[in-house]
Amino acid sequence: MGNGNSGFSEAGLRRLREVLARHVDSGKVPGLVALVSRGGETHVEAIGTMRHDGGAPMRRDTIFRMASTSKPVAAAAAMVLLDECRLRLDDLVEQWLPELADRRVLKRIDGPLDDTVPARRPITVRDVLTSTFGLGMDMTALGAPIMNAVFEQGLTPDLPEPMPEPDEWMRRLGTLPLMYQPGERWQYHISNDLLGVLVARVTGQPFETFLRERLFDPLGMKDTGFHVPADKIDRLPTLYAPDPQTGEFLVWDEAEEGRWSKPPAFQGGGGGLVSTVDDYHAYYRMLLNQGMHGTERILSRPAVQLMTTNRLTPEQNAARNAMATDNVHLSFGQGQHGGWGFGMAVRAYRGDYAPIGQFGWDGGSGTSTYADPDNQLTGILLTQVGMSVPNSARLIHDFWTTTYQAIDD
Repeated sequence: MGNGNSGFSEAGLRRLREVLARHVDSGKVPGLVALVSRGGETHVEAIGTMRHDGGAPMRRDTIFRMASTSKPVAAAAAMVLLDECRLRLDDLVEQWLPELADRRVLKRIDGPLDDTVPARRPITVRDVLTSTFGLGMDMTALGAPIMNAVFEQGLTPDLPEPMPEPDEWMRRLGTLPLMYQPGERWQYHISNDLLGVLVARVTGQPFETFLRERLFDPLGMKDTGFHVPADKIDRLPTLYAPDPQTGEFLVWDEAEEGRWSKPPAFQGGGGGLVSTVDDYHAYYRMLLNQGMHGTERILSRPAVQLMTTNRLTPEQNAARNAMATDNVHLSFGQGQHGGWGFGMAVRAYRGDYAPIGQFGWDGGSGTSTYADPDNQLTGILLTQVGMSVPNSARLIHDFWTTTYQAIDD
């Protein structure tokens, strides 16, 4: 790991390892795998164990539930279709998603579901890609009839049941009014799952099949998919959602017989992928290389630039910024970037050690995946502790703080 102008300092990498180990040694995070890459240099740390009470050690090829860090990868499927002119940004989605034609919109977010006005215009591909099509996980509206209906209809992962197969999911989605007018306001998550259904209907292939043919196989992402096959299940750690009051490790998902041990009915682009640090490194490196993987072009340069720069107007973004800054005590400080591209956050102001232009996202299962064009840096941190408590979020913050200090110019 010699000093050079393309990578990291030895002292910086030592500090990075010490800080990561401190979190594991505290007992609050059983294990982690971290990858930092810059220039031609890649450094990986695998620390701790697969279970909180011991078990097999973490390894470089441990497979993690990526949760919302699925979003930046799943969005690339739509970019392939834009590159091929099989989709256009301002195409109406109702030609493939007729369930979303003739929308009604709530007069007020907390109002009854039948107190609506007609949508001012149809929903477009751009609305779905920018998470502004009118429905989403709105943490400021919990308890409102519309959010209750979203949960009751099973439109979000495992609340309370696994999501139904895509056609049934679309049917249920189509029974609900929109929360906001199309294009009016950024809202979280549901658009990313909707994108997977859109891609499947445009291509006539299951979402995962298209992702595998156009992204995973060309990039060598051999351990990425929507479930873990039996011959790899020993590489999947137990996922915990600790008790917010006591910190006790509560099992949210076991590997054997768990939610990811068999193919799901719904292949969720919003949070369904499993992967490894090396698979995600291949994806983010392709984005840093403006769409190239070796000598093969995966995405066009303009497609990558479109994905990884802010796509929101100040009006669309106001609610997202307010949610991020007003709920830091609930999000443990995550989500404050100031911008959003396609399927990922884009840093639009300098709020911590990362520079403007960094792009990527975090996941509720304790995952963090970002790339930084200015420094040609990729960082990936994967754990198995859900964000029901701040432990993995604090680890993520410390990972990025020390990663940026390790840059050697």
